[in-house]
Amino acid sequence: MNNHTPYYAVIFTNIRTDYDEGYLAMAEQMETLAKQQPGFLGVESVRDTIGITVSYWESLDAIAKWKAHTDHVLAQQKGKTDWYKWYKTRICLVEREYDFHK
Repeated sequence: MNNHTPYYAVIFTNIRTDYDEGYLAMAEQMETLAKQQPGFLGVESVRDTIGITVSYWESLDAIAKWKAHTDHVLAQQKGKTDWYKWYKTRICLVEREYDFHK
């Protein structure tokens, strides 16, 4: 994120269904599209029993515009009908960050 603090983190935690058709392609498409949105700062994702994707944004307005993006709305609807048993979205203000590199 390179010292853009403060900024916002959208934490999307989920449990998938067994239905997988089209999921990976849609996930890749959404990541590519998110990267093109004004205010997007980055994304990190991991999947095991549960999936966690954290996207980073400059403002609440940028998050709201991404949530309302037509293609993203379609992906959200497909997620509810086919791909997710459960999910939770959290929006957090990041006031400080630090890291370590070896």
